[in-house]
Amino acid sequence: MHYVILGAGESGVGAALLAQAKGYTVFVSDKSPIQSRYHQKLQAAGIRFEENQHTESEILRADEVVKSPGIPEKAPIIQELRKKGTPIISEIELAGRYTRAKCIGITGTNGKTTTTLLTYHLLKECGLRVGLAGNVGYSLAEQVIKDEHDYYVLELSSFQLDDTYDFQPWVSVLLNITPDHLDRYDYSLEKYAQAKLRITQNQDSSNFFIYNADDETIQRYFPGALRPMRQLPFSLHQRPDFQLAGYYTGESEVQLNLQPGLAAEAEEISTATSVLIGQHNRQNALAAILCARLAGLEVAQIEAALASFRNADHRLQLVGEHNGVPFINDSKATNVEAAWYALDGIKASIVWIAGGTDKGNDYSSLLPLAKSRVKALICLGLDNEKLRASFGSVVPHLEETRQMEAAVQRAAALATPGDVVLLSPACASFDLFQNYEDRGRQFAAAVADLR
Repeated sequence: MHYVILGAGESGVGAALLAQAKGYTVFVSDKSPIQSRYHQKLQAAGIRFEENQHTESEILRADEVVKSPGIPEKAPIIQELRKKGTPIISEIELAGRYTRAKCIGITGTNGKTTTTLLTYHLLKECGLRVGLAGNVGYSLAEQVIKDEHDYYVLELSSFQLDDTYDFQPWVSVLLNITPDHLDRYDYSLEKYAQAKLRITQNQDSSNFFIYNADDETIQRYFPGALRPMRQLPFSLHQRPDFQLAGYYTGESEVQLNLQPGLAAEAEEISTATSVLIGQHNRQNALAAILCARLAGLEVAQIEAALASFRNADHRLQLVGEHNGVPFINDSKATNVEAAWYALDGIKASIVWIAGGTDKGNDYSSLLPLAKSRVKALICLGLDNEKLRASFGSVVPHLEETRQMEAAVQRAAALATPGDVVLLSPACASFDLFQNYEDRGRQFAAAVADLR
């Protein structure tokens, strides 16, 4: 069996190492330069590779191809492989064949990383042997070579799920489905939703599906009555139309029932110690808590572990305070939906920094929140025309800048004690910054300089 791995990033190199460990011949091809650490790994393992090109004759020799999630279906080399009928799979599919561990797979348009990190934290804090992998930047395939864990918590993007066929997570989690990356799905929300729902395609009655009952798109495309897995819907409220596995009875009080519909003893759990901000994080926390309970954690263990969790950078992250005003870095909010969650989650008056590369955004869903909560909008982008047109008549004050330092200084000047300064751009970052991390780091540095 001869494997060709397309893409030599974290997932590709992990897949190459696993395929070799299982006794197969391997060739790695990357159209871009390969980072030095991955270079070293491939050389140390004696795996043949090429960079800055795809040699078609080499690639078409494959019995099976493992494709990086970043390579679109319409790439010429993929089209050639399809013509030949060569099976194309993802790193997750390959890794899933060789692990005995229970996999908890987490997907959704927004909130995946937070929920994945929180679930992993809860299990690890309580002493379980657990690995973290997938879209959070760790290769599942490489960890599966030794396979030392009883559980893996996986953040799975739709791109990673696209090339799964037999992968069967013990628990799958679907947080929400909102329009994003539609260019990869023929601009069809249905095709994008079906990509997300692939996470459930092989689940049977020994598996669990945790999903957000408040998300209308999930309701539209998930044929719940026809699927055999044990379904655990959750909500921010008690709902008569669902037999819920979890819902909030107060701001931080959760009611749990792992056998919804049966008159089992309901459990109560408090999320009061969690530092997470906003409505969407209440959903994320509830999904993670359900995963933890399925893994056998007790209520008291979960409550204790919630208190010690710190979220990933650039996701509603408090980076400083100046004159009684908190500054929150939500640079990861690169779409309208994510910005909506941030504006909705902060109950104070907001000085909002937004803007960047517009991805065809429709800002109409943000207008009511902007009207009721935003006292000033600072547009940070090369072209702010659409923001001005959308919010100019809605917010009391609007100004523009092209520098993060200036944006933070103006925000500090406009904010008074009791306000919150929020960087939640609703746009990609590539007009002024390398990426959303660069944007978030510049924001944090500018806040630190205020002192």
